[in-house]
Amino acid sequence: MTKPIKNAMTIDVEDYFQVSAFEDKFNPNNWDDIAPRVETNTNKLLDLFAAHDAKATFFTLGWVAQRFPELIKRIANEGHEVASHGTMHKRATDQTEDEFRADVGDAKKLLEDLIGKPVIGYRAPSFSFTERNEWVYDVLHTEGYKYSSSVYPVVHDHYGIPDAPRFKYATHTAVDEIPLSTLKWFGKNIPISGGGYFRLYPYMFTRFAIRAFVSKEQQPYIFYLHPWEIDSLQPRVQGISAKTRFRHYLNLNRVESRVTRLLTDFNWSSMSDVYGYES
Repeated sequence: MTKPIKNAMTIDVEDYFQVSAFEDKFNPNNWDDIAPRVETNTNKLLDLFAAHDAKATFFTLGWVAQRFPELIKRIANEGHEVASHGTMHKRATDQTEDEFRADVGDAKKLLEDLIGKPVIGYRAPSFSFTERNEWVYDVLHTEGYKYSSSVYPVVHDHYGIPDAPRFKYATHTAVDEIPLSTLKWFGKNIPISGGGYFRLYPYMFTRFAIRAFVSKEQQPYIFYLHPWEIDSLQPRVQGISAKTRFRHYLNLNRVESRVTRLLTDFNWSSMSDVYGYES
């Protein structure tokens, strides 16, 4: 009997006020003045994963790790993979090469000092790797990363490389890129990897899409989520556009129950485990 494909559960560990859509509302210099919610929400996810014997990769902001070191240690001690989300949640497209090197290098060192083992994975904030900044892979390579999961091969107004390969591929360095999962539908790539789409689509469609993807492609499926997405009681940010309000707050009250169903319906592990990386 063929063993079921193991899928990758990934969490982008950041607080609600750090998302790119709110960058004009919250100055990073003032983040410490805001009551944090990321620790509580991430611990809630860890409890869910423990209850369902699921492992995950936590792409963690250095800013979060500095303030909640015990949270990062819990992630590692419970057998999950700790990976990097950079230090300050700044898009790669908004950084110079030197700024990017400092951002990913500082985050990697901080996380490694906390967990006592190498950090080999990276995900760019807002999937901000494009055809115009491929030098990012040179930086990741020199900083000791082995893989990135920073490309979403879809059409989107804020990110995406629509014609990028849909599955793990080699870059011009030793760093692999592992794109977010898409379903090929009438010649178009349909985003099915989670995040806002997980809140937008009915759960029945998400389950159908995952099963169809795995069955057709015989590839691991990658899911991603932010801790703030299970937090329906988070403060409402004022002065944002209707589109941003819709995208950020849609169906937050349904996410925790949907994640519970996801953990029951599919087999989950970390990126390193699913793709066979050794730290």
